[in-house]
Amino acid sequence: MRHRCPFELPVNITQLHSAHRATTTPPPWRTTPTHHRPFTTTPHLLKKGSKATRDANFPESTTQKGTTPPTPPDDPSDFTTLEAEIATALTRLSTDLATIRAGPRSLPTLLSNLRIAPLKTDPSTTVKLTDLAQVIPKQNRTIHVLVNETPHVKAIVTAIQTTPLLNPPLNPQPDPSGQNPLLLVLAIPPPTAETRRLAVGEAGKLGERAGVAIREARARQQRKIRGLGVSKLARPDDLKKAGTGMEKVVERGMGEVKRVVEGVKKGLEGG
Repeated sequence: MRHRCPFELPVNITQLHSAHRATTTPPPWRTTPTHHRPFTTTPHLLKKGSKATRDANFPESTTQKGTTPPTPPDDPSDFTTLEAEIATALTRLSTDLATIRAGPRSLPTLLSNLRIAPLKTDPSTTVKLTDLAQVIPKQNRTIHVLVNETPHVKAIVTAIQTTPLLNPPLNPQPDPSGQNPLLLVLAIPPPTAETRRLAVGEAGKLGERAGVAIREARARQQRKIRGLGVSKLARPDDLKKAGTGMEKVVERGMGEVKRVVEGVKKGLEGG
């Protein structure tokens, strides 16, 4: 019979170890957190766009590099219209002066640029002679005008006889052979001192007409500048500056008229 030790515990050692492990507090790194920390999100950095992409996103009204910004309508120093009208006057002057010569070489050009009114019911509507006929220079100091249609023959004859650009005036004659009713023959007289004098006078008249056109353009520009001043749309300093600039533009135009006319006159007087 086995005797019990006086110091032997009545309970099982295995049970005590189990109870101890159950009641022991777990270490801090095994403790389950009582709350959860939310994650923070950071937006992704966008890639820097190219210059072409940035330019494409600009509004259409943005001025592109290398272009001139539009001039505001109330800018008193805007001489676009004035310069265009002066250029038109100079172009017309050069065209008319090119037809005033004392010799036969310029007559085909003059005849080609004559204005013809093909419709009697509407004399204000005109076309160039070359739209209605062919101008054919000949060797024996004559020019043939071959009309496209019979109804235009009379209008062309009248225009040639009455134009002030011909010195002396030419008198178209029908085909001497009588075979072609659409053919007009112009005999070119030899140049004389009188024809040169008349041509010089006509050149002066054309120069005066161009000067009138430029002065009328200046008057319209002046009214525009004054209107901006009355409406308080421009400062006095800007108006004064615009007036000075306008006079310079007009002065250049008038100087060009004088230069062109004087050159033609010298050529005519020299024969």
